[in-house]
Amino acid sequence: MHVRLLFAAYPVGAHTLTTDRIVATAAVVVAVAGAVIGGLALARSTGPSRKRRSSVALVAGIAGTVVGALVVATADGGPGTGNGIVGGYVAVLVGLLAVLLGGLARGRSRRTA
Repeated sequence: MHVRLLFAAYPVGAHTLTTDRIVATAAVVVAVAGAVIGGLALARSTGPSRKRRSSVALVAGIAGTVVGALVVATADGGPGTGNGIVGGYVAVLVGLLAVLLGGLARGRSRRTA
């Protein structure tokens, strides 16, 4: 019958590090870094520094979003199964925030130039 679904939904411990959880966590870290850099570029930077920071925020946001989406797309089960699905969703959301902040900072750097 659905033997695959029985094994896919097998929960692991809350503190067990699986490969999927590590990948999702790395995607979240990259996305958060992009959001922080994008926020700094939007708030403080001027000139070439803003353009460089906004580019870094855009790249980090896109990378976090793509890797998070891949984790979510390949997850076999829901939260608690060790597939990193919660981290994948967080990476997608924070990555999109980083892209938004980086894009806004990039737009401001073009207007001031």
